[in-house]
Amino acid sequence: MDSIQTQKVYVAVGNDAQDGFKTLNWALKKWNSHPISVVILHVTHNTPMDYVYTPFGKLPARSVSEEKLQILRKDEQEKINKLFSKYVAFCGKVPAEILQVEKSDEPMQKRVIDLIFGLGITKLVMGFSFMKPSMKSKGAISGLFYVHQHKPSFCELFIICGGKQIFLRGKNDEKIMEDDHGVMVARIRDKITFKDWLDKWFNDKTHDSPDKSESLSSSNLESPVTRNQWEFYLQEIENYYQELLSSKLEEGNCGLDNDDSQIGPNEPHVTEHNNYNMSGAEKIEDLKSQLKEAQKTILLKRKEAKDSKERHAKAEWAICLCNNRAEEVEGRIREEVGAKEELKKEWEAEREQTEEMRMEVEERRRRLISLTEVQSELSNKLQIWMLAKTRAETQLERAVGERTEMVREIEELRRQRDVLNRRIEFCKQKDAIGMAARLADTRCTFREYTAEEIRLATDNFSERLRLKSGGDWSNVYRGRFNHSTVAIKMLPSFSLQHFQSKVRLLGDIRHPHLIAMVGFCSEPKCIVLEYMRNGSLRDMLFSRRKNRALRWHDRIRIAIEVCSGLGFLNGAEPRPVIHCHLTPSTVLLDRNLVAKITGFGLHDCTDEQCNVESDLQAIGVLLMHLLTGRNWAGLVEEVMTVDMDREALASVLDEMAGQWPLDLAIELAGLALMCVSTKTKPNSELSIAKVLEELNEIRRKGDEIVGREGRKAILGGCIDREGTSDVPSVFLCPILQEVMKNPHLAADGFSYELEAIDHWLQSGRDTSPMTNMRLKHTFLTPNHTLRSLIEDWQTNKSPKLTH
Repeated sequence: MDSIQTQKVYVAVGNDAQDGFKTLNWALKKWNSHPISVVILHVTHNTPMDYVYTPFGKLPARSVSEEKLQILRKDEQEKINKLFSKYVAFCGKVPAEILQVEKSDEPMQKRVIDLIFGLGITKLVMGFSFMKPSMKSKGAISGLFYVHQHKPSFCELFIICGGKQIFLRGKNDEKIMEDDHGVMVARIRDKITFKDWLDKWFNDKTHDSPDKSESLSSSNLESPVTRNQWEFYLQEIENYYQELLSSKLEEGNCGLDNDDSQIGPNEPHVTEHNNYNMSGAEKIEDLKSQLKEAQKTILLKRKEAKDSKERHAKAEWAICLCNNRAEEVEGRIREEVGAKEELKKEWEAEREQTEEMRMEVEERRRRLISLTEVQSELSNKLQIWMLAKTRAETQLERAVGERTEMVREIEELRRQRDVLNRRIEFCKQKDAIGMAARLADTRCTFREYTAEEIRLATDNFSERLRLKSGGDWSNVYRGRFNHSTVAIKMLPSFSLQHFQSKVRLLGDIRHPHLIAMVGFCSEPKCIVLEYMRNGSLRDMLFSRRKNRALRWHDRIRIAIEVCSGLGFLNGAEPRPVIHCHLTPSTVLLDRNLVAKITGFGLHDCTDEQCNVESDLQAIGVLLMHLLTGRNWAGLVEEVMTVDMDREALASVLDEMAGQWPLDLAIELAGLALMCVSTKTKPNSELSIAKVLEELNEIRRKGDEIVGREGRKAILGGCIDREGTSDVPSVFLCPILQEVMKNPHLAADGFSYELEAIDHWLQSGRDTSPMTNMRLKHTFLTPNHTLRSLIEDWQTNKSPKLTH
C-alpha cells in the first residue's frame, strides 16, 4: 500500500453551472500535486407540488395536464443529472462522486454544520452559489459567516466566489468579505430591529439633561399602565415593519442578487442623530406618523396583492382555455393528417394497380410474339430431329455391337489383371522376406532428428495426427519424413540417461516381425518407428466389422510371425530381451497384414515379474484371442478343461474368421492351454521354439486344406485392406496413404485428399508433398474422373465380401 493516502475533498456547488465549474477548477488546482478524491455536494430543492416551471413562468400545477406535468418534472431532473455528469467529467482522472443533500426546513447553514460533523469533513470548498438558492444574498453571506464561525476545528473551510478564494472578517456588528489581495468584496451589518433601536433610545435617555428627565417623568411615561400600552404598540410596530420589510425584499430580489456586495445595514428610516435631539413627545408623534405610513403601505400592498391574485386567476383561466383549445386543434390536425394519409395510400394503390395492369398487357403482348416465334422454330427443329433420329438409330445398332466387343475385352483385361496382382503380391512377399533377412544380417543405421523436424512431421503435434490404441488416445503421432510415413512415440517420463540406453538397445534390434526404429530425438524425447497401416491386432479382432475380419488361415500365420519375433527377443545375447507386455494391442499389422511386435525394450521389470515363462503365457493368451475373437479368455479356459468337447469349442470360435477346420482349432486350443498352464504347472520342455514348431505344423495342415478346397476358401471373405496391395496406388492419397474420398488435383499434377492437401497449404507450405518443389499456384481442382473410378472400384469390390 502507498505511504501517501488519498485525501477526500468535499466541494459544495449550487445550480449555477458557471460558478460550480469555477469552484471545481479552483479545488483541482489547489490539490493538483496531491492524491485526492472529490465529493461534490449539491442541494436538491424540493419543488412544491402545487406549481411547475414553464417557458411562461411559474404556473399552478392544476392548469397543466398530468402527462405534461410529468414531462416538465422529468426535464428538470434530466437537467440536474446532465449537470452532475458535466461536473464528474470536468474532474478528469481525479475520482469524483455526487452526494445530493435534500433541502429541509432547517436553515441551510445549520444543515452544512450537521454534514461536517456527520461525514467527518476535513476539507470543504464551498461555492458562493451553494447558499444563494436557499436564501437572499445577504442571508447567503450571513450563512457563510455562520458556517465559518460554528465549524469544528478539524475542518478546513475554503469559500470561493467567481473562481477566487475569499476570506471572512468580523468587526463589531460588521461582516466583511475580502479576496486574497485584501480588497473588500462585500460588507454587511447586523440587522437592527425597531425593538433594538427603541431599547437603545430608552437606555440612552439617562444620558440626557436633567431637564429632559424631569420632562419625561412629568409626562407619566414611567407609569405601569402607560408602559404596558407602550410595549403593545411597540410590538405591533415591529410586526408591521417586518412585514413591510419582507415585501420590499421580495420585490427587489433581482436587484439584490447583483448589487448586494456593497449593501449597507438594514437601518430604520429614522436617523439616529435626529432621534437623539428629539423630545419624548416628538418621538412618539414621529412614531405615530411612521405607523400611519406603514399602515398605508400595508393597505396598498394588500390591494396590489389582491389585484395580482385576480390577474393570476384570470391568467390561469386563460391558460386552461388555451390548453383546451390547443388540444382540440391538435385533435383536428391529427384527424386531417390521418385522412390525408389514407387518401394518399388509396391513390398510391390505384396508381400501382394501373401500372401493374399496363405492364401485364405489355408482358402478354411480348409472350404472344415470342410464342409465335417459338412455334415456327419448333416446326423446323422437329423436321431436323426426325432426320437425326434415323441416323441415331443406325449409330445405336453399331454402338451395341461395339459395346459387346468391349465387354469381352474388359473381361479379358480383368483376368489378366488378377493374374498380375497375384504375381505382384508374391513378389512383394518375397522382397519383404529378403529385405528382412538382410536387415537381420547387417546392422541398420538410424539417424537423430531435431525438435523442429519432429514438429514439422507431426504438424506441431496436431490432434488430427494422434493415433488411438484400443479406442483411447495414445502418445503416438503419425508423421512424414521424406515422403515416408512413420510413427513417432513420445517418451517424456524417461530420464536422458535412461532414454539414451533404450535408444541404443532398440537400434541394435532388427527382425522381420519386430517394429524397427528408424530414428530418435533427444528433446523432446521420442523415438521414430516404422508405420503400420492396418493398426493393431486388437482393433482388427474386436472391431466386429465384416470388412475388417481376419480369416482363420491369416490368424495362424500371424501367430507364427509373433512367435518368431518373440523367440528372436528371448534368444538375444548376452542377455535375453523379455517383452513382458505382449497383448493384441502390441501386435501391429502392415498393409499386407504382416504382424510385427512393438513395445519391447521400453519397460523395466523385475526378474520375478518378467521372464521367458511370462512371454510364453502371453503367447497362450494371444492364441485364445485369435481363436475366439473376444477380449476375454475365461470362457476358453473353461471349455478346454472339460475333455476338449468339440461342440463346446465350436460354440466359442470366432465366426468372423470363417469356417474353422475343427481339428486344427482343437490343436491350436490345446497348444494355447499348454502355454497358459505354465503359470501353475511349470514345464521345462516347453519353449517359444517348441511352440513355433507346433504352429508351423498346424499351418502346414491348414495349407493342405486350403489346397484341397481351393483358393476361394481363403479369399472368399477377403477383408477390405485399406492401403494394401489390392488397392491401386493411384487411389491412395500421397499424404495420408489412404483411399481418397474427395480427390483434388494440385499444381504439381498429383491428386490428394482435399482435407489433407488443404491442411498442407494452410500450414504455410508452398511446396509439393511429392516433389518438394515450389508450387506455381495453390488452386485445387476436383478430380471427378478419379473419384468415379474409385467409386466404381469400391462398388465392384463390395459384392465379393462374403463368408
